[in-house]
Amino acid sequence: MLDSGTALQGVDGSRVLSIDAMGGDNGPATVVAGLSLFLKKNPGTQVMLHGRAKELTPLLAKHGLTDIVILRDASDVVTMHDKPSHVVRHGKATSMWSAIEAVRTGEAGVVVSCGNTGGLMAMSMLRLRKIDGVNRPAIACLWPSRNKQGFNVMLDAGADIRADQDDLLIYALMGTSYARNAFDLKRPRVGLLNVGTEEHKGRAELKVAHELIGASAAKGDFEYVGFVEGGDLPGDACDVIVTDGFTGNVALKTGEGIANLISDFMRESLKRTPLSMLGALLARGALRSLKKRIDPRRVNGGVFLGLTKTVIKSHGSADATGVAAAISLAHRLADQHFSDRLASRLAASLPHESDRAAPPTQEQP
Repeated sequence: MLDSGTALQGVDGSRVLSIDAMGGDNGPATVVAGLSLFLKKNPGTQVMLHGRAKELTPLLAKHGLTDIVILRDASDVVTMHDKPSHVVRHGKATSMWSAIEAVRTGEAGVVVSCGNTGGLMAMSMLRLRKIDGVNRPAIACLWPSRNKQGFNVMLDAGADIRADQDDLLIYALMGTSYARNAFDLKRPRVGLLNVGTEEHKGRAELKVAHELIGASAAKGDFEYVGFVEGGDLPGDACDVIVTDGFTGNVALKTGEGIANLISDFMRESLKRTPLSMLGALLARGALRSLKKRIDPRRVNGGVFLGLTKTVIKSHGSADATGVAAAISLAHRLADQHFSDRLASRLAASLPHESDRAAPPTQEQP
């Protein structure tokens, strides 16, 4: 159904999903296929799809979604090579802008896009604005772990390469709120990523952040476990891991690379000899279970935390299964009114100036 752009009548906009169909590496066909998978499991969900109508109309018809999905025509596309500054200045006719604008006006509650991360963040900050008290929004991702919930929350995963002690405190509070909603954890455990667990290690701002987060634990209703190391990312020492965007993004891409390497090595080993192929056949049930458990597509979707509305960034190369997972995450957070709850918790948890630790002193050489 092609919509003229007027507000939906009689619909709770906070539960409507606004999806940018044009931004991914694999094109709109994959986004529509993922949307179809999602709607088969969640019939009745209100969805607005943004993009070029001439391309999307036949795709919606192919999946039987013509009368289910509201289509907003947008002639331009934010490419993966566009600079954020260019996107902000020249992006008003793009599908990404249209998807964000629907949330800004209250027609929808959550944005989902597979597009350019920098462009999506810049445009979201411009149109949706930051929550009071947030200097730098962060991207939160789910990391497979040994915890009972199966995942840890890590942030920032690459929204901003910098983060001072106050930013890291905000990340801890936002990550805690996300963990509560994602995993139903009443009192999440928070760790601050460092080069060691000893308190004398790390940069000056990390040491101050360590004090700030520890002092805010009681008020924020979370447990602070102190410094954690890279090996704790998939471990069970904590539920939320806080770091700056440079470190977090490097860790995330490293983890993805290692996972793909191990998968390729295992596949090669299982096909090397007739005996190993027989062993693979006998163990196929266990191997299928392992593949499902560590399948990154199941947790596709980084959440932009610190904005007045919820934005989900799907991996640009996600397939239909991955897109469906990102939309499912958006659906869950929309039902929980997550952005409103996050803003309320931040307002209640942020320390007053008198509670803050002293600024870092210059370290002696």
